Amino acid sequence: MSQLSAALKALRKQKLTLTKELSRLDVAIAALTKVNGTGGHTAQGARRDLSVAARRRIAQAQKARWAAWRAKQKKAA
Repeated sequence: MSQLSAALKALRKQKLTLTKELSRLDVAIAALTKVNGTGGHTAQGARRDLSVAARRRIAQAQKARWAAWRAKQKKAA
């Protein structure tokens, strides 16, 4: 039974050590993110703000695609 207690105590100590190490890693990651200027975004998750004109062009292009699709559907029927 004392071997089990010793093993449990060792595991708890190791868990505490790893928790402290993870905390230090989190701090380092946060500092590097600040320096890098990514704000926590990865290349895939980065958001880009579009201008009003760009959003308008995209909306008009999408409306044109839908109009062409509807016209094609009408012809097929």
